[in-house]
Amino acid sequence: MHETVDLEEAAKQHVLSVLGADDGIQRADPHWQEFARRLDVHFPDLCGLFRSLYGTRPDWQGQLGALVLQCARSWQERSVDLKALDAERDGNSDWFQSNRMLGGVCYVDRYADSLDGIRDRIPYFKELGLTYLHLMPLFLAPEPFSDGGYAVSSYREVNPKLGTMEQLRALASELRENGISLVVDFIFNHTSNEHHWARRAAEGDPEYSDYFWIYPDRTMPDAFEQTVREIFPDDHPGSFVPLPDGRWVWATFHTYQWDLNYANPAVFRAMAGEMLFLANQGVDILRMDAVAFIWKQLGTPCENLPEAHLLLRAFNAVCRLAAPSLLFKSEAIVHPDEVALYIDPAECQLSYNPLQMALIWESLATRNVSLLQQALERRHNIPDGTSWVNYVRSHDDIGWTFADEDAAELGINGFDHRRFLNAFYVNRHPGSFAQGVPFQDNPRTGDCRISGTTASLCGLEDDPDHAVGRILLAHSVAFSTGGIPLLYLGDEVGQLNDYQYAMEDGHEADSRWVHRPHYPAERYARRHDPATPEGAIFAGLRRMIEVRAGTPELAGTRLIDFHTNAPGVLGYQRPGDAGTILVLANFGDGPQQLPAVTFSGFSGSAVELLTGVALSLADGVTLAPHQYLWLRVSPAA
Repeated sequence: MHETVDLEEAAKQHVLSVLGADDGIQRADPHWQEFARRLDVHFPDLCGLFRSLYGTRPDWQGQLGALVLQCARSWQERSVDLKALDAERDGNSDWFQSNRMLGGVCYVDRYADSLDGIRDRIPYFKELGLTYLHLMPLFLAPEPFSDGGYAVSSYREVNPKLGTMEQLRALASELRENGISLVVDFIFNHTSNEHHWARRAAEGDPEYSDYFWIYPDRTMPDAFEQTVREIFPDDHPGSFVPLPDGRWVWATFHTYQWDLNYANPAVFRAMAGEMLFLANQGVDILRMDAVAFIWKQLGTPCENLPEAHLLLRAFNAVCRLAAPSLLFKSEAIVHPDEVALYIDPAECQLSYNPLQMALIWESLATRNVSLLQQALERRHNIPDGTSWVNYVRSHDDIGWTFADEDAAELGINGFDHRRFLNAFYVNRHPGSFAQGVPFQDNPRTGDCRISGTTASLCGLEDDPDHAVGRILLAHSVAFSTGGIPLLYLGDEVGQLNDYQYAMEDGHEADSRWVHRPHYPAERYARRHDPATPEGAIFAGLRRMIEVRAGTPELAGTRLIDFHTNAPGVLGYQRPGDAGTILVLANFGDGPQQLPAVTFSGFSGSAVELLTGVALSLADGVTLAPHQYLWLRVSPAA
C-alpha cells in the first residue's frame, strides 16, 4: 500500500515538473485553475490505470508526464463555448438520460451529400425531434475500399468529398445551438494501411512498426491464430496479412485495416491526442468502435480482455482532464455478458443494445416473445449514470447475439434457431414476410448475418398493410424500454432495400450496402400523407416521440418485469415518481385477449397515452395484431 502511494506521489511530482517546465502553459489563464483542480481529482485514477497498463516499462512515468502535458495543451486549445458546456454538464451529468433524447444516424454523403447538406437538414431534424445525431465515419479513408469509412487514414481530415474539418466544426456548433449533440466514430482498434503511421511502418521505420502488430515471419501469427477467431473470412483467413517485404501484420477485419498495438504507450498517447482533437471540434459523444478487440495477449481469444477495460478507463480519465463533457458509446457486438461489462460510468456511459435489437426481430419471426421477455428481465437494467442506445437496426448487419444458455432454458437450440432466423429473414422459410439479404454467409461454419432496411425486413415491399404495423411495433419497444432510441434516418419514412448497391464501386462484395440507400426524397415528400405507408410510419413514430417526451416515467433505463402469460404479448413496467407506465406489445398475427386477472395488481382504470383513451382493466385488455399500448396505471387500493 505504501509502495503504491509512493509511486503515485513520485509520478505526480514528475508530472508537475513536466508541466512547470513547459513554457507553452498559460498559467495566468483563469481556466488553468480549473485544469489544476481536475488534475488533483482525477490524477490518482489516471496514474493507477496507466501504471497497470505500462508499469513494467522503465519509461512509464515519462510517458505519463508526456500524456498529462498533452491534456494540458489540449485544454488550453478548447474553446470558451466548449468549456462552458463542460461546466453545464458537470452540473447536469444525467442529461443524456432524458426522456426527450432521440437519436438519428446517417451517412453524410448518402443522406445529404455533404456536411453543408446536413446543416440544411437541421430544420427537419428539429421537426422530427432529434437531440443526438450520429454521422457515420466521415474522415479520410482509402477509396473505393474503406469498409464504409471504418478504415480511417486520418483522424484530423474530413473526407474531401464531404467537406472540411472547419465545416465539421461549424456544423457541430450549429447543431449544439439547436439542441442536438454530435456523435462520431472513434475508430481506435485500427487504422487503414494508408494512415501515415502505417505508411511509415510499411517502409520499415522501427518506431512506427511498433504502432502495429508486425512480425518478421509466420511464427507469432501462427501462435496467435491458435486461439483467435476469423471475423471476415470472405476477406482473408486468420488474423494476419502479408506485407510486400515478407513481414506479417495483424488485420482483424479487412486486409487494409491494421490493428494498433496498445501494449506500446506511445500508441495510447497518440490516440489520446486524436480523441481530444475531435472533442475540441465540438464532438459530444464518441462511438468507440470494436472495443472488444483492442488488447491482444498470446494464448487468449484476444477479445474482451481485462486490459481492454483498463484502456477505456484510462481514456476516460484523460477526458475528465481535458474534455470533461465528452461521453463514450460502446460498440461491442459480443456475448450479452461481455456487452454488459463495458457499460460503466468510468468506461462507456452509453452502449448499443444489440441483444434487444436482435430479439425484437426474433420475436417478429417467431410471434413469440419468450427470449425478448427473458432478456428484459435479466439483462436490461444497467448501472446508474449509464444508458442504452436502443435501435431496431443500424448501418451494420443483424447478428443473433442471444446467449445459447439463455435459449436452452426455454428449450431452444441456439445453433438451430439461428439457422431458422437466417432462413426466415432472407425469405427462404415458408411464411416469411422478410426481404433480407445474407451477409458473410459461411457454409463451413453455418455463420450468417442479415442485411436489410427495417421496411424491407418487415415486408413493406409485398404486404404494406401488415408491414407498417410490424415497423411501428418494433420501434415501440425501442422507444419505451428506456435509453436513447436511435433511428437510422430514412427508416421513419419506410425506405426500402437498394438492390442496385453492387453497381457502386467498392460495394459489390458487401451486402450491407443494400440497407444504406441514398436519401429517399420521394418518401420524405409523402411523410405528411396518412394514406401512404410513409405517412402512417412517420405519424406513428412522431406520436411516440411526442408522448415519450411528455412522460417522465420513460426517462432513464429502469424497467420492472410484467408477465402477460400470453406467449405473443410482451409486457414491462416503467416506474416513476408520478406513477407507472405499463407497456404491452402484441407480436402475434392475431388478436390477443388478456383477462382481468392479469391486471389484478392495478386499479381498474388506465389511460392509454398514445391515444388518450381511458380503458377499464377490470374488463381485461384485447390487443389487435401488432398493437402496442402505453398505459398509465396505478396500484390497486
